[in-house]
Amino acid sequence: MKRGHRWQIVFGVGLVVLSAVFYGLHYAWFRDLHHILIYLVGDIAFVPIEVLLVTLIIHELLRRREKRALMQKLNMAIGVFFSEAGRGLLEIFHGSANDMPARTRMYTGMNDWADTDFDRQALACRVQTAELDAANMNLSKLYDYLDARRTFLLRLLENPNLLEHEAFTDLLWAVFHLLEELASRPNFDNLPDTDLRHLSGDMNRVYGLLLSQWTVYMKHLKKDYPYLFSLAIRRSPFNPDADPVVR
Repeated sequence: MKRGHRWQIVFGVGLVVLSAVFYGLHYAWFRDLHHILIYLVGDIAFVPIEVLLVTLIIHELLRRREKRALMQKLNMAIGVFFSEAGRGLLEIFHGSANDMPARTRMYTGMNDWADTDFDRQALACRVQTAELDAANMNLSKLYDYLDARRTFLLRLLENPNLLEHEAFTDLLWAVFHLLEELASRPNFDNLPDTDLRHLSGDMNRVYGLLLSQWTVYMKHLKKDYPYLFSLAIRRSPFNPDADPVVR
């Protein structure tokens, strides 16, 4: 038996013995076994209701409250990610995407989007087809951008709370994989078509997850922090005329 559990067993047995002692004293003083059994059966009958209230209802309310608090912390970390790395990465990818005009039109009018519009767009981004071609990408610029933020990205992965956010964790791993792929090549000159196609797949994986997570994050800002949402819209990487200055 593990020592860590032994005290729990001893404590439980002690409580049962203490209860038996009090029932024994009650009987010794009042000699009323009928009264003892009435309250004993009544207390036992209430146990399932108490389990229902404590385990199912109160526990569920506390779990939801803790989840909301955790999501607030996660959204703060996600916001820092987009501020330090994600938004710039979106600009690099969007500037080289084959469907840049269509994507620009798609994200026009986000001020008027409902929650369902954000959800639908986030899902569509995760399952999108390839849009980036490594042959048309400045791979040196992309590598330099990611490598300059390697330490920052590593610190994000050290955040244990992020393990609760599977979609964002997938995005970070995809970004790190792309960074390691680029770092493994001494240069990007004269890469064969097979390797360019491989890098295109890695970039499109990051792009899809990045778009999806950015859309979810924008939904969060619009709902909870409209002033941050206003700035994000004015600095949108999908707006060719983006200007943070309010005019």
